[in-house]
Amino acid sequence: MRRNSLLLGLLIACSVAALAAEYQRGALVREATIYLSPDVKSAKIGEILRGQEVIILDAGRGWLHASAELGEEKTVTGWVLDKGAVRKDTPNGDQILYGEAVDSEDQASRRRGRKGADKDAMRLYYRVYEYFPDAPLAGAALYRAADIRWQVDREDVFSRPSGKERDSGLRGQIDDSWMKLVMKKYPTSKWADLAAFHLLDNKVCGDWQGSSKCPDKEADLYEKYATERPQSPVAPEAIYNAAWRRAAMVDMLKTEEQPGKAVEARKRSMDLCQRLLQAYPQSDFAPRAQRLFFLLQQEIPVYGNVQD
Repeated sequence: MRRNSLLLGLLIACSVAALAAEYQRGALVREATIYLSPDVKSAKIGEILRGQEVIILDAGRGWLHASAELGEEKTVTGWVLDKGAVRKDTPNGDQILYGEAVDSEDQASRRRGRKGADKDAMRLYYRVYEYFPDAPLAGAALYRAADIRWQVDREDVFSRPSGKERDSGLRGQIDDSWMKLVMKKYPTSKWADLAAFHLLDNKVCGDWQGSSKCPDKEADLYEKYATERPQSPVAPEAIYNAAWRRAAMVDMLKTEEQPGKAVEARKRSMDLCQRLLQAYPQSDFAPRAQRLFFLLQQEIPVYGNVQD
């Protein structure tokens, strides 16, 4: 008897899952009200934001009978006007979602832009990847979604008291799941290179606290990145970051009474500047490397308030 009950339960669960799989999904490119019944005069039961997904249970007469997750553990079912919902079979759906995401990101960058537009952009970019993973825009969309999420989380992590800790292991970590997804799904793309660069944020010190150990560690991280990913769009930046940290160490090491290591740090910084100038002469970081090289030649401090 118990075995039959378990079997029946399994069959019911499978049937429900199969039925759910048949429903269409759609992401909205507009804000929409979800109503209790297919009538704009009926009770409003929630608001759906750009990029939020609706499970379409039925459609007809200009309405969608849909279920939507509006917040943590809050799912509502009602009626939404059939306007602005992009499905997987919508012609040029990937471009429509991407275009709305770009517009939302632009809104977020404006001083008086739409509130919550950054989160709208993040959701919309992610829907491009989710609905159209093989589209030309998919890699860029997933990276841009991950980038927005990363920046929001990064600000939160580094704004906490623990964000000032010298040891990166003593603070919270930025959620790296989406960045790692970019690297997994599009491993040979520039988006994977950019994602890998972001991951270094979880390894750098919060505050150097005047210790040469931090810039030394960080310089190694950036130099290793540039060596392993020379074609990355941010390889010049990584080399410059390493060079600047080596330069910063010079006077720190003198203060720590390690003159020999200070000389070595100066040489390594100058070598990195030359490497950047030779490998990426057209980069925006080339002039900065040239300046840093000049300061090192002149033995001008580049870190702190040290003066001759």
